[in-house]
Amino acid sequence: MNAKFILGLLLAIVCIGFISCEKDEVKTEPMLIVKFQFDENQVRLNNLGQPAGVSAGNAAQSPIFNTISSHYIELAPNANTGLGMGTILYHAPETTLGGANAIDFSQAKISAEGETFLKIPLSQIANGSYEWVRVSLSYQNYDIVIRHDATDHTGTLASFVGFNNYIGTHSIGNSTFPVNANRAQGYWALNVQGMPFSGQAPAGATTVPNPIASTSPIPQGSCVVTGKFANNLVITGNETHDVEMTLSLSINKSFEWHEINPDGKYEPSAGENVVDMGLRGLIPSYQVQ
Repeated sequence: MNAKFILGLLLAIVCIGFISCEKDEVKTEPMLIVKFQFDENQVRLNNLGQPAGVSAGNAAQSPIFNTISSHYIELAPNANTGLGMGTILYHAPETTLGGANAIDFSQAKISAEGETFLKIPLSQIANGSYEWVRVSLSYQNYDIVIRHDATDHTGTLASFVGFNNYIGTHSIGNSTFPVNANRAQGYWALNVQGMPFSGQAPAGATTVPNPIASTSPIPQGSCVVTGKFANNLVITGNETHDVEMTLSLSINKSFEWHEINPDGKYEPSAGENVVDMGLRGLIPSYQVQ
């Protein structure tokens, strides 16, 4: 083996090692990662962010959540920050296919508990100290217990709580719902053992907790739930690590209906109607990864 070949081989090995080291040193940009959490034991709030029980004449249950979608997420520096005047992290696509402007359900981001719903570079977030988070929730998918003929059954419910929703044909299990139109806040569809049902909660009945309603109100019919960090989220522009933000939602008896038979069981066949499917509070938190 001649000297030139050996020298060339050594140079090649050195170059490969140098390139490999360069690749190892490449660092990805730090990100904000947003995830949802569902808590049936979290305090149950009313529209003003105050603890609340179930209304007289009604009953409620804490559903078993499968997935959720949000239409809008915003960071607000303080309680006087008007809706839309903070830093908007996410705004879902909208459409006028159904006439009036509506959330386009066909393009909705849908995620389960603990999954990444949103991931954006921290460099895209305005520097500042943020005390509040506002989350406009639009879609929920969960399991509930239904009583029929003195027997309890488990059904899966799709709950549309956004301000207005354009829905094409959507499915729950093996049940298909051809809507192809706008549906106002409170539209729901239910699959119980292959049997499809659908309905509409009363206008304005969806609970949307906003503890800063007196200084920063939200529009009627929206589903912008507002929550406060225990410690402000501070963005400096010099972050070197990911920040994971968890949006913990209270599902404490969040599915509510008007009782005909006062037994605490949801009985659609008895004429018991859904009155409220709003989330019952938001507690945001974060940690540096």
